[in-house]
Amino acid sequence: MKLIPVILSGGAGTRLWPVSRRAYPKPFMKLANGSTLAELTFERALDVSDDGTVMTVTSRDYYFICRDMYSNVAMSEMHKQIFMLEPMGRNTAPAIALAALEVKQRFGEDAVMLVMPSDHLIKDKQAFKTAVKEGAKLAEQGFIATFGIHPTSPETGYGYIKAGQRIEGYDAALIDEFKEKPDLQTAKDYVASGNYTWNSGMFALSAKTLIDEMQATSPEVLKAAQECFATKNIQQSAIEFDTNSFAAMPDISIDYAVMEHAKKRAVVDSKFDWNDIGSWNSMAGLADPDEYGNRIEGKAIAIESNDCYIRSGDRIVAAVGVDNLMIVDTKDAVLVAHKDRSQGVKDVVQFLKSNNHDAAIYHQTVHRPWGSYTILEDEPDCKVKRLTVKPGQVLSLQKHQRRSEHWTMVNGEAKVRVGDDEFILKNNQSTYIPKDTLHRLENPTDNDIALIEVQCGDYFGEDDIERFEDIYGRTTND
Repeated sequence: MKLIPVILSGGAGTRLWPVSRRAYPKPFMKLANGSTLAELTFERALDVSDDGTVMTVTSRDYYFICRDMYSNVAMSEMHKQIFMLEPMGRNTAPAIALAALEVKQRFGEDAVMLVMPSDHLIKDKQAFKTAVKEGAKLAEQGFIATFGIHPTSPETGYGYIKAGQRIEGYDAALIDEFKEKPDLQTAKDYVASGNYTWNSGMFALSAKTLIDEMQATSPEVLKAAQECFATKNIQQSAIEFDTNSFAAMPDISIDYAVMEHAKKRAVVDSKFDWNDIGSWNSMAGLADPDEYGNRIEGKAIAIESNDCYIRSGDRIVAAVGVDNLMIVDTKDAVLVAHKDRSQGVKDVVQFLKSNNHDAAIYHQTVHRPWGSYTILEDEPDCKVKRLTVKPGQVLSLQKHQRRSEHWTMVNGEAKVRVGDDEFILKNNQSTYIPKDTLHRLENPTDNDIALIEVQCGDYFGEDDIERFEDIYGRTTND
């Protein structure tokens, strides 16, 4: 049996704003131990992979972030990694269908996929491996196996699975029914009955089983996925698809498209710990409380305060005489909320989106394939950034219609093109790029370089970038 872990890495994680934002979502958040959920998920995937091969289905915008984080975990295994890039979100059914078609083509239809979201936290690796082994055996027998988590409380934010008859020879049961997120009383009834587990959103199934079940339950999804798969091409060691073909696929979850109607469904009696960190209350639960019930991460002080969660960044956050608050501080935004209202954080993001505020999408520091930039000042008549460019990386050949730029090197040296001129820009040297002028910057050294970019004009949006050459395959507005 060939086992291929398939990581689904996407989603904005709006309930964890202001740390999780669309351009840098929940899987990339750093936990208290310094790791990210994406890195920890990749570690688990490597643990159960037969030969170190892991497939990741992610947004095209997140490819370089995922790749860099994975290389922090296992640089020696990077040549075995398969990335499938989505030009837009189309939910889990199309993503898993495309993964199954790729697995079938590369490894054969009997290969088993372990589908796992990238934003779950699981600490007991051995219990996880035991459950995966059980799920894989069921998948070999034509089952779609899910991994049910024994509920520790009547959660209303999770889906539930009702277990039916036990499957002889397996630590698993047939699935009677999937239940959507319940109200509180219903959740209490589920937990009290002992017949329900939380739906973890992880699956073990063969490529053949998924394709056959899709043909029976959601043929329109399969047909659209097959048509999209036919357009695939390899760019920058990743699989990409025609945007129009991808957009034509139905926006539907695997639960609705397949699981609710599949013939052979099983739920593995999973004994590993599990946390999908769906809110700041979940995140707070990872930190140890002090004697007053306060959970603190970073530079924070709590005086005469009780049962608060405080997460600070570079600044000191002080709470005095408050109870049951969540305080989350980042460089450009602060969240203050009552702990009972943690699910309401998504309403803040919706408000920001409806008012076209960048804080719904971007942090003050924005990650790019070549490195990152940090916004130091943003005014109507100018914008100032600090750019950090990684070794060997190259910004696109581009120009702007509504702004000029001034570059000043502050660390290292860069190879620069302005118009038809190419030259080396060294420490404490500057250059000027007029509007409507082709320009590009490259780091030819073995170390990070940094420069200050001052933009002058009447508009500084990222959509005022016209790209002519780009080694990362980005289009004008990426």
